[in-house]
Amino acid sequence: MMLPKFRKIDIQSYKPGKSKISRIHNAIKLSANESALGTSKRVFRILNKKIKINKYPDNNSKNLRKQISKKYSCEFEKIICGAGSDEIIQIICQLFLNSKDEVIVPRYSFLMYRIYSKIIGAKIKFSDEENFKVSIKEILKNVTSRTKIVFIANPNNPTGTYLKKEELILLRKKLNQKILLVIDDAYNEYIKKKDYISGLKLFKKSNNVIILRTFSKIYGLASLRIGWGYGPKRIVKEMYKIKAPFNVSSTAQLAAIESLKDERFVNKSFKHNLFWGKKIRNLLNSYKIHTNEINTNFFLLNFKNCKYSANFIKKKLENKGIILRSMNTYNIQNCLRLTVGNKSENIKLINTLKLIFK
Repeated sequence: MMLPKFRKIDIQSYKPGKSKISRIHNAIKLSANESALGTSKRVFRILNKKIKINKYPDNNSKNLRKQISKKYSCEFEKIICGAGSDEIIQIICQLFLNSKDEVIVPRYSFLMYRIYSKIIGAKIKFSDEENFKVSIKEILKNVTSRTKIVFIANPNNPTGTYLKKEELILLRKKLNQKILLVIDDAYNEYIKKKDYISGLKLFKKSNNVIILRTFSKIYGLASLRIGWGYGPKRIVKEMYKIKAPFNVSSTAQLAAIESLKDERFVNKSFKHNLFWGKKIRNLLNSYKIHTNEINTNFFLLNFKNCKYSANFIKKKLENKGIILRSMNTYNIQNCLRLTVGNKSENIKLINTLKLIFK
C-alpha cells in the first residue's frame, strides 16, 4: 500500500528539559523556569467552583481580555489570547511568512521562534550575541531585503540577559519600518532595573511591534497553556481569522483572570526570587561558575572557569534528585540552566553543591 506523499520538514523538534529521574521519586525539577511559589490561592478558589466542562469556552476570551486591558491600560481590540504564547508565535508566523522570507533570531533564544518560522519554510538567520547578550549591531548586520520578522525575548531565555530601553528604541528605529519586531516579555515580572522597560510599555502604540506575554512563569499556570499577544489593531484582526476556535479553555481563562487580580502573589514571588537568587548566585560565583544577574527566575551557569564541567555537575545533582536543564539543544557548550526553586528546593540545592565542592 502506497504512503501518501507528505512534506518533510528540516527542523529539530522542541525538546523540553528532563522532568523525572528513574529510581528517584519526587525529584526536584529546576529545569523549566516554572513558578517557585506555585499558583495564587485565588486561582484555586475559582477552580473549585463549578465549571461547565461540557460547554465550549468563550471563543475570543473576552472577559480575560477585559482584565488584561484594565490591568495594563491597553486597548481591548489589540489583545489576542492563545494556548500559551507559543500559539501566538505560530499565528504570527502563519500570517507574515512565506517560504522566501527571512527571520532573524538571536543565536541563543527561545527555540519556538525558529521552529514555527521553519515550519512555514522561512530562512532563519542567527544574530551572534556578545557575552550571551543580544546584540543590536549583529541583528542589523543580518537584515536583508527579505527580512520579515525579528524575534527577541527581553529578558532573554536561556541567557538571562536583557536589552536596555535605549537599545530597544534604537533597534526599532534602525530596522526597516516594514519589518515586524516581536518582543517576548515572558520574564518581565522578574526584573526591576532602572534602565529596563517592558516591550508592552515601550511599544504600546506602535504599528510594527507585537508583544508576547505568558501566564506560565510568575503566575504559575504553565499546565493550563495560556498566553497573549498585543499588537496593531489591523494585524490582530487578521490574526483572529486564523486562530483556532475555542483555543483557550474556560479553566485557563478563569485562572488567568484571577491571577491578574492577585498583585500580592506576584510581589511575593518577585521578592522570593530576588532573595534566593542572591544566595544562589553568590554561592555559584564562589565556585567560579559565572552567571547572569538576577533578571529572571533562572540562571545560565557557565562552567568555563570552574574546576568541574557542566556535565559533571549535572550528573552529580541528578544523583541527588535535582534536575537542571542541559544547554545542548541550544548549542551552548559547558553550560546549564538553573531555575530558582521554592525554599526547601533551594536549600537542598545549596547543601548539595557545598558537598560536591567540599
